[in-house]
Amino acid sequence: MSSKPLPYSTKDVHYDNAKFRQRSLLKAVTQSLQINKLNRDYLSCSMGKFLLLLMIFGVAYLVLTHSTTVHSSFDNVANGTRFNGEDKVSIVGANKLKSLFRKAPRLPPRLSPDEKPSVKNSEDDAKWIDRQLSVKRAFVHAWSGYRNYAMGYDELMPMSKQGVDGLGGLGATVVDALDTAIIMGLDDVVSEAGSWIEANLSDRISKKGQVNLFETTIRVLGGLLSAYHLSGGGQLGANSTHKGPQPVVYLQTAKNLADRLLSAFTSSPTDIPYSDVILHDSSAHPAPGGLSSTSEVSTLQLEFNYLSLVSGDPKYGVEAMKVLEYMKTLPKTEGLVPIYISPHSGQFSGDDIRLGSRGDSYYEYLIKVWIQQGGHHSNLTYLHDMYEEAMKGVKHLLVKKSIPNGLVFVGELPYGSNGGFSSKMDHLVCFLPGTLALGATKGVTKEKAMNDNLLNFEDLENLKLAEDLTKTCFEMYSVTATGLAPEIAYFHTEDFSDGGLDGGNKSSEYMNDIIIKHADRHNLLRPETVESLFVMYRITEDPKYREWGWQIFEAFEKFTKVDSGGYTSLDDVTTIPPHGRDKMETFFLGETLKYLYLLFGNSSVIPLDKFVFNTEAHPLPIKDTIKEKVEFIASKHS
Repeated sequence: MSSKPLPYSTKDVHYDNAKFRQRSLLKAVTQSLQINKLNRDYLSCSMGKFLLLLMIFGVAYLVLTHSTTVHSSFDNVANGTRFNGEDKVSIVGANKLKSLFRKAPRLPPRLSPDEKPSVKNSEDDAKWIDRQLSVKRAFVHAWSGYRNYAMGYDELMPMSKQGVDGLGGLGATVVDALDTAIIMGLDDVVSEAGSWIEANLSDRISKKGQVNLFETTIRVLGGLLSAYHLSGGGQLGANSTHKGPQPVVYLQTAKNLADRLLSAFTSSPTDIPYSDVILHDSSAHPAPGGLSSTSEVSTLQLEFNYLSLVSGDPKYGVEAMKVLEYMKTLPKTEGLVPIYISPHSGQFSGDDIRLGSRGDSYYEYLIKVWIQQGGHHSNLTYLHDMYEEAMKGVKHLLVKKSIPNGLVFVGELPYGSNGGFSSKMDHLVCFLPGTLALGATKGVTKEKAMNDNLLNFEDLENLKLAEDLTKTCFEMYSVTATGLAPEIAYFHTEDFSDGGLDGGNKSSEYMNDIIIKHADRHNLLRPETVESLFVMYRITEDPKYREWGWQIFEAFEKFTKVDSGGYTSLDDVTTIPPHGRDKMETFFLGETLKYLYLLFGNSSVIPLDKFVFNTEAHPLPIKDTIKEKVEFIASKHS
């Protein structure tokens, strides 16, 4: 139990420091007389003044006449010579006189207990600097595998040492990883990635075929725009501190790509865009079956808004914002929406409601777009209202507790609010704690928000839910044998149980709360939990989130690292040794390692009240702060 700080005021410190100031001769005499309780009336009479002057002259005479004796006596002591009684008397007498005019020891100013530097804090800072460097080394290892065996491909297959195109062939890993390298200060990687983009990406955009609107926007368009800003785009002295091409190269490439992606909006008969785009002829069509994912059509606005701002062309933001403006008018279930929507009819399809795949980032972008556009200073109040209504719906309809230990989790309504509840929770849902915390404080620390009276009851309730869900997301890792989370977990409730499907860590307190089915035991190096750990640490300043992040990072290092370069997804996190899937997703470099690096670093780097992260962890500046100079603390260690 830690003791409370002493009520030590500045007045106390001034008082203590004053006690050690050097005294003047007159003050020393006066204080000596006061200590001996001399009568003030005695000093006020003429005889008293005469005697006082006489005493002062007498003291001065004794000091001058005995100084030689004192010095010679001390010299004898220093030389080891014995001294006689007369010398001793002289020294003692002189010392008594000197004590009258003694100087107080020159002590440094005293600090209050809370101000005193802590050795423990210094050691703690050094620990996290070292751990941040470990993440940086992991990124270099991942990049080196990609560069050596898959440069220009979308993704690396680290075990077979080859590349694969699964995202349209635009070199997605290069673009996804670029801003992480900029933040880390890895100039060589920035130069390699930037040079590849300058030489190859625009040509590929003009020649490639089908790409997914959502994936291409969040990874490639978002990555280019973030790199544009972080490398100095739109600021004086652009590109003065970063390697690679001029920032305008990233902006021009982004415009080239976005111009083609716009066909998904303009080709649709409604304000809901098609899901797929043919790049080389700027055409678009719906996905097989005709439906779009709700999350995909509503997770484009941060990127297109920022492109309009920096390019000066409003068409990008206008088209993207039509989607959210239209979705505002659609019927919802306590703010919650089904995971499919038709671009032909403009209506939701089916009843399946969840915050996992196909639903997740719809809720994320409601609050993030509102923040990006200036929050309370914007005219987008409807987005904040939609977000608040949805979070109330989540708490009412989807939040439950497991048994026997009461982990808070977010389930699903596969058949809508009138159907049964499912205790299934995707790892993807672990974005939610960070979003809840961000929505509560708008990026400032909880302490500041409370001191400034910025939090209402709903905000405090959401922060508590964020803390509970972050705990659950971490336990999805610690309950397994490898310390890595499965893609999907189920939670033991009074209505659902499936014995014998635990995570393999028999020492976990929550072994009987979390159920992991055989088909769901894979790990794709996903970022959602470490994303929320990063946001929760920034907002609450609670060090446990850093410790949890370090445990997850150590598990990635132990079980997913491939010696020849790169990291691999896993087939089964409940067994040791786990079998690798031979795939390094682009988001491992673009998101997972970025969030871990920022979690262990200084909170002044990419501050949450100045930047908003897109759903692929590409930081984009908040509207009112775009022209501000950004501070980067990039380590130069190898």
